[in-house]
Amino acid sequence: MFALTAANRYEYYAKPCDMRKGFDTLCGLVTNELGRKATCGDVFVFINKARNTIKLLHWEVDGLVIYHKRLEKGTFGHPQIQPGQSTIRWPELVLMLEGITATKLKRKPRFLL
Repeated sequence: MFALTAANRYEYYAKPCDMRKGFDTLCGLVTNELGRKATCGDVFVFINKARNTIKLLHWEVDGLVIYHKRLEKGTFGHPQIQPGQSTIRWPELVLMLEGITATKLKRKPRFLL
């Protein structure tokens, strides 16, 4: 069951990723490259060089889950994140997955913790 929502935190791995990587190798990237623990509950987003495949690595209550999507046509867009940041928000992830590119995106102020 797809258990991702706006309540999750999404960490974007900005380098192209080899999509042959599985659980252990993706966990290694999270630990060694991002300096995080894969079991922290955050969702880690990986995209390949051709930008037609995406993997989401997520720790649930009893184990790791990989969500994997490959496009038959087209590419995933780049998330709109601040330079030096790796966190993306749920709306940006949904736009990426649905193939929607927002050229002029203006976010209204909202309260964030």
